[in-house]
Parts: sequence; C-alpha cells; structure tokens
Amino acid sequence: MKNNVKTNTNHSFYTYFYSNFDNMVTELLKKYIWLVQKFITAGERGLSLPEIQGDWKRKFGTEYPRRTFNNHREAVYEVFGIEIECDRSSNRYLIRHGDDISDKDANTGWLIDTFTVNSMVPLARERLSGRVSVENIPSGRKYLAPLMNAMQENNIVEISYRKYGAAAPDLRHVRPYGIKEFSLRWYLVGWAEERASCRVYALDRIERMKILPERFDMPAGFDIDTMFATSFGSYLSSEPGQKIVFRAYGKEASYIRDLPLHHTQTVEKEDGNSTTFSIFVSPNTSLFLEFLRHGAGIEVLSPPHIREKMKDVTGEMNGLYNKSIL
Repeated sequence: MKNNVKTNTNHSFYTYFYSNFDNMVTELLKKYIWLVQKFITAGERGLSLPEIQGDWKRKFGTEYPRRTFNNHREAVYEVFGIEIECDRSSNRYLIRHGDDISDKDANTGWLIDTFTVNSMVPLARERLSGRVSVENIPSGRKYLAPLMNAMQENNIVEISYRKYGAAAPDLRHVRPYGIKEFSLRWYLVGWAEERASCRVYALDRIERMKILPERFDMPAGFDIDTMFATSFGSYLSSEPGQKIVFRAYGKEASYIRDLPLHHTQTVEKEDGNSTTFSIFVSPNTSLFLEFLRHGAGIEVLSPPHIREKMKDVTGEMNGLYNKSIL
C-alpha cells in the first residue's frame, strides 16, 4: 500500500468486530428512523412519554426507559440533525415542522420515506394481498451498512466485482470515498488501487466484500455532489459540462417540470403547447436513454452535435422497425 495508507495489524479481531457491528448499526438506524416517523405522524400535538413507551413495546416487545429514549433523542439529532423537543407546558415531545423535513434535507427525507415503505410492505402484502405491488430492483442494499462503517473509519474495502458481460469477477481494492443512489440503485464511489483513479461500482454487481484493516486519508474538501455536479446518473466523466437545450411537448412538459431531468434544469421559454428547458451536463449514454424514454415528447434543440447524435440513434431504431422480422 502507499504511504498514506495506515495499517491495523489485528486483522482477525477487526473483521469479527465489523461483521457483528454492521447488524447492530442497521438495527439502531431502523429504531431511530421509526422514532422520527412516529413524531412526524403525530404532528404538532406530539406524543407523551407513556404513549411513546407503549408504541415502542408494541413494536419491539421491550420496555423503553426514559433514559434510553433520551439517548435516542440525542442520537437522532447527531445522525439526522432532527431535534425531538419537549414542550414543558404540556410535557409532550414533538418535532416542529416535521412535514418540512424532506424539503429541508432531501437525504434525510428519502431515508425516512424509504424506511416507512419498506417496513409497511411485508404487512401490506399479508393484509392487502393482491393490492400492493413493489418492483424488484437489484440494489445491493446489504452492502450499505458495511460500506458506511468503512467510510466512517476510512478503511479500504476489497470487492469481488463482476461487470456486465464479464465471464468472471475481478478483485478490486477501493478507498470508499462515498456512496450514491440513482434510479433506485446504489453505487460505491472511490479510489480504485488497481486502476489508480476514481471509479464507480454498482453495489448489486458486487459478489463479495470485505473490510480491510488498512486505512487511507480522505482527499481534502471531498464532496460527492460536487464530483457529480455535471454528470448525468452514475457516470463520472472527464469531459466538461455543456448547456443542452431541449423542448418538451404537451403532458411531457408538465411531467419534466415536476420531475427535472437534472438538478441544473431551468425553463428557457414557454408557449401554449411546449416548454423549452436547459440543463448543464456532460452528455453520456444515460442521458440519451433518458431523452429516448420520453419518446416524441422531447426534442433536443442544441448543441448541434447532441441533436445529431439523437438523430443517429433514432435513425438506427427506425431502421430496426422498418425491416422485416426474420
């Protein structure tokens, strides 16, 4: 390993510790998020301690002492930045403006929403059989908690990674700089030792992962959102971003206004039947596929080479459908 990698010699203890610690962290996070969701649902009226303790016992089957509750309140504030206050006049606990959490912090809101759905789905399938449908998308969620632990301690991870089309997996040693979610899939973003560069790995393509005792130093000022600021999707590009202008027609315009294609999206012009948008990205295959997903509802206007690329792609598709099926 290089000079900025620190080594912990007690490898066997370390591996044993983290294999058990992962489950503990996951269970604690579930309880913290459950607690937050309880208070969001309660609204401004809040909950009394006996009400919280009763809900806890029904959910987890154990007593919930005041001291444990207060420890969890502190942890929720440290982890999510959400304060569970005590209204001394009524002796009730509440999260003020709980409905606005997802607006203030998209990551926290997404995590809470995801937990709520995941916890309700098994119950819904049992009691609402035939009325709840969940898309089964590979995500590699089982690696999230171990990766977060490795990130917290700046430990290198060893992964067995199988790329699409590969006959066998490759062994990679990665400094986990961050994790990213896109289209319901999770990705590891980090420095690949074997490639001497930053790479992105889909967690669902990881066949095996091990946290190593070797440690690394994080690059100063690293921010994953800044790294992907002009990227589209999960692709890292060395090419500079560029302004891409496209026109959306009819209902597609309303859809794209409500669900922007990229965080840089702005409205350039509106008329009765269409809206012209622009985004600032480094174009890649995912972007072209996104444009194609909207069919004739989107027309790329500029720059000319991007419009020409879309013309080529749609021309190839047209060719496929104009020939006879053998």
